Amino acid sequence: MAELEKVFEFKQCVNILKATGLRARTLSELRDGIAAVSDESIFHHTYQYFLKGHILEHTNDFAHWAGESIEERALAEHLSNIDVYDFRNIGELRKELLRVIDGYLEGFPTPREAIAGNEFYFNETKILTFPIGLKAENLAEFLIAVKYIDAGSLYYHFYEARVRLGGGVDDFSAWIDRVLGKHGLAQKISSIDPFMHNIEGIREHIVEAVEEEVKKDMEVID
Repeated sequence: MAELEKVFEFKQCVNILKATGLRARTLSELRDGIAAVSDESIFHHTYQYFLKGHILEHTNDFAHWAGESIEERALAEHLSNIDVYDFRNIGELRKELLRVIDGYLEGFPTPREAIAGNEFYFNETKILTFPIGLKAENLAEFLIAVKYIDAGSLYYHFYEARVRLGGGVDDFSAWIDRVLGKHGLAQKISSIDPFMHNIEGIREHIVEAVEEEVKKDMEVID
């Protein structure tokens, strides 16, 4: 990991959506689509799931479609159990998605079809990242910023960073640990389960943990 800056610079990511022209009405078609689409499309439908505000019952677009559009609840659960951060690259994740679907098709070779209008549409996104002009030099400034930054900035630093930095590490906990030396707080933030909360839920947990630490620092000063 590259050396971290002493000042935390908040950044924002904007996703430009692009249709691939590929869609699926059946599970077999979904399987073939997953095998054929670009890595960017797999990334969009898995890692970027929580940026879309979907229900927390599922953890990726494939599981969401399987459970909601073709009502294959058992398959949706299996797909939701895939932790995308366990894989070193998109290729490994793609293989696991295919393995789960292939296994399901062996037991249920003719699952339901989606009705017209509920087909799965494969998309991909191009991510543009830019600084938002907000920096933090200490924990108090960091706390204020986290309360008000846009959801896209939270996504970039908490979710996308886990892919960019690897090892399930996010930008917030990395900076707090290595620059501020607050290892306990860093551990609290890094251990927040990205699958159990939407982005606003993640914000609430980070704010709660940081506020508690700031109060401790103020007590020491007193």
